[in-house]
Amino acid sequence: MYNDLFSIGPFTVHGYGVMIAIGVLAAYMVMMKRAKRLNIDSSHIDSLTVWALVGGAIGAKGLFWLTQMENILQNPSFLLLTITDGFVVYGGIIGGVLAGYLYCRKKQIGFLKYFDLIIPSVALAQGFGRIGCFMAGCCYGSETDSAFGVVFPSSSLAPGGVRLIPTQLISSGLDFLLFAVLILYAKRKKPTVR
Repeated sequence: MYNDLFSIGPFTVHGYGVMIAIGVLAAYMVMMKRAKRLNIDSSHIDSLTVWALVGGAIGAKGLFWLTQMENILQNPSFLLLTITDGFVVYGGIIGGVLAGYLYCRKKQIGFLKYFDLIIPSVALAQGFGRIGCFMAGCCYGSETDSAFGVVFPSSSLAPGGVRLIPTQLISSGLDFLLFAVLILYAKRKKPTVR
């Protein structure tokens, strides 16, 4: 809703980026804690996280550009104009999983073991990311007369002065719920014997 949190000189700190950073940090901490509990070698988690983040960023940007192909064909400079904004989360998840798979294959470690470790954290990070979407006003819902509708300021990406369904917050709540369900389900798994 208010994406620009504060500025230091020409540098502006955006709520969307802060929420993404909080989500990544929380996801990382959960992965490390779960790796210890499950006796999974945590020495690969740092590198795997970086690979997944880079692959995720490439996948999210690539899928965004794919959805904007008509604009790109009409104006190729659109690629440069959207280098820092415009990401699609599904592309990010696909790119992150693919990068994680490639890392595990390169290091000859069990992909599925790390995949099971990481997936609940993806839901957690996504929950924070969707709060960032709300702060920026992107990914907004349809116009509504409901009391649960939200009116964004004209400075956000959402249309200002119009009551909209806060799909970002609904999605965030469902992501946190999915995280809780996955963690509860994963607790039934026995630790790996080294």
